[in-house]
Amino acid sequence: MTTATHPSPLTLPAGTHALCSCGLSKNGAFCDGSHQGSSHSPSILKLEEEQTVYLCSCCASAKKPFCDGSHLQLSASTPQSQGPWWKFWG
Repeated sequence: MTTATHPSPLTLPAGTHALCSCGLSKNGAFCDGSHQGSSHSPSILKLEEEQTVYLCSCCASAKKPFCDGSHLQLSASTPQSQGPWWKFWG
């Protein structure tokens, strides 16, 4: 399996969302507390209305969990991880 070379869209309703920043969550892109005891903390996203956000799938974004366009700079020869940084388990 290779890493996606484009962001993963996620449509979220209005409200507060805790997004995984450690890559260990068993709840996909959402924090489940697996970061406890590490230096990571969830990315808190507060939305006034429903919005589609784009999550990094290439593991190169400096703004994880969000896409910053880094995938545009990756070449086919660049070694990449086996999946989105937030979905190590499969």
